[in-house]
Amino acid sequence: SALELVPFGIKPLLRRAAAYEALERDSLAYVDYKTALQVDCSVQAAHDGVNRMTKALLEKDGVNWRQKLPPIPTVPISAQTRWSIPSAPGANAAPATAPQGERDETAAGMERARVLKEEGNEFVKKGNHKKAVEKYSESLKLNKECATYTNRALCYLTLKQYKEAAQDCTEALKLDPKNVKALYRRAQALKELKDYKSSIADIKSLLKTEPKNTAALRLLQELNRA
Repeated sequence: SALELVPFGIKPLLRRAAAYEALERDSLAYVDYKTALQVDCSVQAAHDGVNRMTKALLEKDGVNWRQKLPPIPTVPISAQTRWSIPSAPGANAAPATAPQGERDETAAGMERARVLKEEGNEFVKKGNHKKAVEKYSESLKLNKECATYTNRALCYLTLKQYKEAAQDCTEALKLDPKNVKALYRRAQALKELKDYKSSIADIKSLLKTEPKNTAALRLLQELNRA
């Protein structure tokens, strides 16, 4: 009803997406999260929602999951700029320029963060984890994204910097409390730090989401023997 009154309103889109997600109507939640990002690409909740729904849909429908999606509406430019344009009749529109400039700057920062993350991924593929950490660190200055934290945590694990790996996973879990990679990698780091109790707790949390995760089950066996 709110979206009928104000099409492409950020709050109603995010709240409807969350409701769809709770009802496990993942494709509808994905569409609403993607629509919210068209309105404002800096909304972290929408980015995290898209990541969660992508993972859920991939698991449910396989690699062709996108073909089963409902159409994603195209958000008109007017809806993207509406939030900074004064609505009072005869109001001077000049103040809208600064927020729009800020929005453009934010979008540019998000894009730069994405490029840096991709560069980090390439260094990981080449086995240069120190360089990858540098790229991920630069990316995180611009955009605190869950996947970037878990990627950097993987590098820290490889470099045997277990405390840093655990910290990155904790940051990732603040953004996505059920993130499987973050729980698993923090469990690995805590195991190396000999905090077996906390490590087991993370694995048990992970298994609530993915009870058949073979890597997690194997790590739990190792922890129970430790």
